[in-house]
Amino acid sequence: MNKALRNPLVFILFVIPALVLFVMFFIYPIFSSIYYSFTSWNGVSETVKYAGVDNFKKALGDERFWISVKNNGWFILFSVGIQVPLIVFFSLLIANVKKLKGLYKTAVFMPSIMSTAVIGILWGFIYEPNIGLFNKVLGLVGIEPVYWLSDERFAMLSILITNAWQWTGFYIVMVLAAILSIPGELDEAAAIDGATGFQRATRITLPLIVPIISVVIMLSIAGAMKAADIVIVMTKGGPAGSTEVMATYMIKYAITNFKYGYGNTIAVLIFLFTLVVTALYQLVFARRTERIEY
Repeated sequence: MNKALRNPLVFILFVIPALVLFVMFFIYPIFSSIYYSFTSWNGVSETVKYAGVDNFKKALGDERFWISVKNNGWFILFSVGIQVPLIVFFSLLIANVKKLKGLYKTAVFMPSIMSTAVIGILWGFIYEPNIGLFNKVLGLVGIEPVYWLSDERFAMLSILITNAWQWTGFYIVMVLAAILSIPGELDEAAAIDGATGFQRATRITLPLIVPIISVVIMLSIAGAMKAADIVIVMTKGGPAGSTEVMATYMIKYAITNFKYGYGNTIAVLIFLFTLVVTALYQLVFARRTERIEY
C-alpha cells in the first residue's frame, strides 16, 4: 500500500476526475463567456457575429448598468458595515449563553437553509402596505403606510434587510465556532484578574477571531457581487430599475431579451469587478490579519 501511494501515477489518477470537473464547470465557462462577450449572438442562431468591444462600450455607457453597479455597492456596504458587526455581536451573546445554546444556534441558522423564493414571499407579506407587519407597527404610532417595495426610497433598503436576515445566521455559526474554539483558560484568567465581560470580549475574544471575521467579510463581498435571486423574487429590479443589480441586469438581457453576447459581457464585467474588489480587500485589510496561535 505504501509503495502504491509513493507512485506519482496514483496521485494523478486521483486528481484527474476533480481536474476534469474543474475545467468543465469553471475554466471552460469563463473562457466561453469571454469569447461570447465580443459577439452579438442571440443565443439561438447558428451564426455568431463578431462585435469587437462594442458590447463593453454599450455597457459602460449605459446609465442603468451603473445604477446596478451602485446597488451592488450598497449590498457590500450594508453587509460589511451593518451585517458583520451584528454577526459578531450576536455571536458573542450566544457564546455566553449558559442554557439552550443549541436552540439559539439552530434558530439563527434556520433562515439560511430556507429557499430564497420562500424568504422573498415571506418578507413580501411583511412589507405589504395594508396588512404587513411593519406598517401595522407604524400605524400604532400614527405613521402612514409605507410602500416598502414600490417606493424607490425604500425598495433597496427593504431588500438589503431581507438578504441580511437570510444569511446572518449562517455567518453567526461560523463566528460562533471560532469563539467556542478559544481555550476557556484565557477567559478565566482574565476574569480572575478583574476584567469585565466587555473587556474580555473586546480585548481577548475579538482579537482572536479576527481571521474568521476576515473570512466572513470576504464571503459577504462575494455574495453581494452575485446577489440576484432575492431581487428577482421581491422586485424584479423595480421600481423603475432602482433595485437592479448587475446579475439581474445580465439575466434581463441574456435570457429575457435574447442578447446572449451582451449578457456575457455583463458577466465578464461582474467577474472583473468582483476580482478587483476582493483583491483590494486582500491587499489593504486581509493581509494584515495574522494567524492566531493559542
